[in-house]
Amino acid sequence: MGFKCGIIGLPNVGKSTLFNLLTKGHSAVANFPFCTIQPNLGIVSVFDERLDNIANILSAKKIVHASIEFVDIAGLVQGASKGEGLGNQFLSNIRQTQAIAHVVRCFKEDNITHIYNEVNPEKDVDIINTELILSDFELCEKALSTLQKKCNLNDKNIENKINILQKCLNHLKKCLMLKNLGLNLDEQKIVSYLNFLTLKPTMYIANINEKTASRVFLTQLKKIASKDNSIVIPIFANLELDLIKMHIREQISFMKAFNIKNLGLKSIVTSGYKLLNLITFFTAGVKEVRAWPILNGSTSLEAARKIHTDFSKGFIRVNIIKYNDFIKYKSEVKIKEMGKFKTEGKNYIIEDGDVAHFLFNV
Repeated sequence: MGFKCGIIGLPNVGKSTLFNLLTKGHSAVANFPFCTIQPNLGIVSVFDERLDNIANILSAKKIVHASIEFVDIAGLVQGASKGEGLGNQFLSNIRQTQAIAHVVRCFKEDNITHIYNEVNPEKDVDIINTELILSDFELCEKALSTLQKKCNLNDKNIENKINILQKCLNHLKKCLMLKNLGLNLDEQKIVSYLNFLTLKPTMYIANINEKTASRVFLTQLKKIASKDNSIVIPIFANLELDLIKMHIREQISFMKAFNIKNLGLKSIVTSGYKLLNLITFFTAGVKEVRAWPILNGSTSLEAARKIHTDFSKGFIRVNIIKYNDFIKYKSEVKIKEMGKFKTEGKNYIIEDGDVAHFLFNV
């Protein structure tokens, strides 16, 4: 699994259309609020041509791409954190995701209703983010209360956790996102068990069309995103949904006409990896070639654990071949002759594109 991404936004902004685009699925799409009653789940393989290139050299029998799981929840409305619309049950669906794709309507269309009767990206984003903040506030307050009841003055770990949660609570009281609080990595790790929504990296998906108004709305959204270091990905959701059904030649022609450089999935995957600071390493053999997403800066021991706990428990060493060397020399024998074959220990830092072979003993 690569990462899990929650798709959120107001009703009728194009969330289910985006989900269909990404998964080529058949989620219900309609012009009324709360069309999505149950969360839609879709697992999408992440194409990486490096994987295919390695597999071609080895004549591998099986290729296993990394993947993203998309969770499309019902449209959130003002008061969702208190149960309005379909309420807290859907906010909880995105707590287990690693990233959030916040779909924002950036187009005017008389035939598609807006739940608040006005297309206004700034107001729309504020409504959703406020609900995330209120939900986190309630969760933080409960967690803090629980810890304070258990508090033992001699327990420094609990005391430290209380201090961090109090800092979070004070920030949330000001109706501010926790991602702007400036928690260091250790502090984030301590509160990670709560899965705060406003700490999750976010990409704003601007659902646009060819009309001039979309450019104005897109500019507004980019200003909003810059305040919390989020990114904006413009997508012609309906048009791209039609594109993926076309023959490749017709698809290329349409993409040129509308100046679409990449389809939505590629942009979201690339942005998701960047947001989560992920890289990819490979395991390769005649039976199977597989891509493994991992946090940038991970050690070979952590990479081994990603594959299987036995690999890390009985870790002996890892043999590393760089992707470019693998493609250039095409043979392990030749790679060794050229001095490009490396044997590393537990503390080796995995790099993007490493082809790794782990030796272990259980």
